[in-house]
Amino acid sequence: MPKLEPDFQDRRFFVRLFGDDVYAVGGFVRDILRRKPSGEIDLLITRRTLDEIIGILEPKGKVDLVGKSFGVIKFTRAGRTVDIALPRIDRAAVKSVRGHKDIRAQSDPMLPVEEDLRRRDFRCNSLAWRLSDGALIDPFNGRRDIREKILRLTDPAAFPEDPLRVLRAARFASVLEFAVDPEVYPIARKVDLSGLSVERIADELFKILLRSPRPSRGLEELFRLGALRALLPELYALTLVIQDSVFHPEKDDFGHHTVWAHTKLTVDQAKRLAEKLDLDPAKRPALLWAALFHDAGKAETTHWEYKRGRMAVTSAGHDTAGEKLALRVFDRLKIHAWNGADVRDLALRLIRTHHRAAELWNNRTIVTKKAFNRFAADTGGEFELAAVLDAADRAGRAERPAAGLDREARWLLESMRKHNVSRETIRPLLQGRDLLKLNVPPGPGMGKLLKDLYRRQLDNEFDTRAGALKAARRLVREQRPAKERP
Repeated sequence: MPKLEPDFQDRRFFVRLFGDDVYAVGGFVRDILRRKPSGEIDLLITRRTLDEIIGILEPKGKVDLVGKSFGVIKFTRAGRTVDIALPRIDRAAVKSVRGHKDIRAQSDPMLPVEEDLRRRDFRCNSLAWRLSDGALIDPFNGRRDIREKILRLTDPAAFPEDPLRVLRAARFASVLEFAVDPEVYPIARKVDLSGLSVERIADELFKILLRSPRPSRGLEELFRLGALRALLPELYALTLVIQDSVFHPEKDDFGHHTVWAHTKLTVDQAKRLAEKLDLDPAKRPALLWAALFHDAGKAETTHWEYKRGRMAVTSAGHDTAGEKLALRVFDRLKIHAWNGADVRDLALRLIRTHHRAAELWNNRTIVTKKAFNRFAADTGGEFELAAVLDAADRAGRAERPAAGLDREARWLLESMRKHNVSRETIRPLLQGRDLLKLNVPPGPGMGKLLKDLYRRQLDNEFDTRAGALKAARRLVREQRPAKERP
């Protein structure tokens, strides 16, 4: 039996408590074999009941029982949390009203480790490592699949019982950069995905976007596995929409100039630029979601138009249409924030304004500070991120990895600096409390006046608080009836 030598901090601690009956399992073992060890450790403990395991662990740290029926514990010691499970088998319950077979797990302390591994999705994850002696338990040749970098099903008959496995196939293919065994596709495409919770769907999508070297691999697998059509019809529609080949020479492996081919490239380029430029990790999710949906409105706005002496494919208004479409998807998937960052609002702003940077470039000989102010305001001050998305959009016309911002994006950021436009300069100089001191009552009238003053600020009528107050006094005076004016 082959053995693994790598260690981890609490290995000896668990061996002292459970001897030969404790194993590391799943992705932790897979990643050791890939020589990319992970910090997330899942343990399996055999020949002990749940109560016995809890009794042994409680004096040593914090025990949280996640699922009593299927025997899963979160154990925290010295600030480190480990998931601990009993051997179990998964059985499909009766179909729910939504048509999805719920999975009911049955734990069995005496179940052989090999049977617990059988219930897992892919052979590369059906591995166990006995902590006491390093023995590798590999009943399904998972180690071979890791060497060959391929996802094969552990049990084809059991795979459809958990629809989340379809999304996990796309995620593993993308994050691990593994190929998908052709036998997976016909099975996956028959799986009913309607019962998946929106939270699980969103979580898998976030992982594909954030953890993949090239998110396009996971996105394309969602398409091939049938999940894109079932769960994200707004993006599936892009696979059937063509683009003008003069402006969009990029195409898929079969020569189709689709919006989907461009979208996947744009997401990859956005990911590369985010890493090249060392963007704030809190802002990367919004950038990647915006890249994913930046052209989604083309499914509603694309048509043929005769221009410049030929018939051309155009999509006027796809930016605002895309924002509305993305909002519907975000609502459906309950996407708001990720690790404390407001993904929703920023992504929608970027989608809405993703063509504005190119418009500024095209009019660079006549553009004024007023236009830069408005662009900065419409992006919520995140014009740097908008410039990155714009550069990724252009780079999405070729497969060559973007080395950095292109000349258009560099010109935009330099122009913003030259005109002294920043998050600070576009902040409203006046607020409601300032107008109260001018005897302006709260209500719709005050809100309208504040909007008018902010518009004038962006139009460079004033750029100091004193100038804003002077303009406010004048507007208030002009709005008063003549008999009330001093």
